[in-house]
Amino acid sequence: MRSRLFSTIIILCCFSTVASAQELQARVSVNASRVNSTVDKKIFTTLQTQLNNILNNRKWTNDQFQPNEKIDCSFLINIESILESNVYKATLTIQAARPVFNSGYQTALVNYIDADIAFKYVEFQPVEFNENRVQGTDALVANLPAVLAYYAYMIIGLDYDSFSPKGGEAYFRKAQNIVNNAPEGRNISGWRVFDGTRNRYWLNENLINSRYNLVHDIIYTYYRSGLDKMFDAEAEARANTLQGLIQLQAFNKENANTMILQFFMQGKMQELIGIFKKGTPEQRTKAADILSEIDVINSTRYKQELR
Repeated sequence: MRSRLFSTIIILCCFSTVASAQELQARVSVNASRVNSTVDKKIFTTLQTQLNNILNNRKWTNDQFQPNEKIDCSFLINIESILESNVYKATLTIQAARPVFNSGYQTALVNYIDADIAFKYVEFQPVEFNENRVQGTDALVANLPAVLAYYAYMIIGLDYDSFSPKGGEAYFRKAQNIVNNAPEGRNISGWRVFDGTRNRYWLNENLINSRYNLVHDIIYTYYRSGLDKMFDAEAEARANTLQGLIQLQAFNKENANTMILQFFMQGKMQELIGIFKKGTPEQRTKAADILSEIDVINSTRYKQELR
């Protein structure tokens, strides 16, 4: 059983014998509605089933998870085009959430679109991921399971970071192994430093780079010292969350234009407005100023709602 447990009662359960369970409660959907072709769309239903099996039946950690501890996540694969026979271009929307202590509320861990997925799939062919042979024998065949495994480890790492200081490092390193050994070939991108400034390489780099260690403190502060205390110690939780934003602002000033800042802020606007709307006038003003600076695209909303 992992260490992200909330109470003495649950901690005592660590000493009992429990059945091992997989870590993810994942839902994979494959949507081919944008593809106008003679391809039998049933192939994508088969692919969807195989991908769900990979994510939900594989053990991604050595820890034991109870069914209610599984990480809720979803993967939506939108087929954009057919590049050649059995080769597809797609976007991947990844979402993951974790429960907030003492509430029925789920807060987002990941809300991200990877717009650069190419893969090869022949119906009923095995879809497998091997950590020791990430590239596989055919790069395009190996690419999709490698991408999903990468995001599985990133989700687990962020979940662990949200429950203990720098708790996800081992899983960010697992994702780094996939990056370092990722499939290479025509139409495959997103794994390399030169593939752009917002891709799988840079997201992982930002989370393993010791220069950016403050990010892990911010993640822990936001979820564990902020949201998890919101229903029992609201004033303290709001103050902690504001302190996390102050740290995030300082991080952004020292490390402008990092991918991790945008990634962290994705989908949090309404949640942050809800947190600070009940704060003191000083907290609302301070939060509005910081959020307008670090989440520019939503700056108007922050100013309207919090000032």
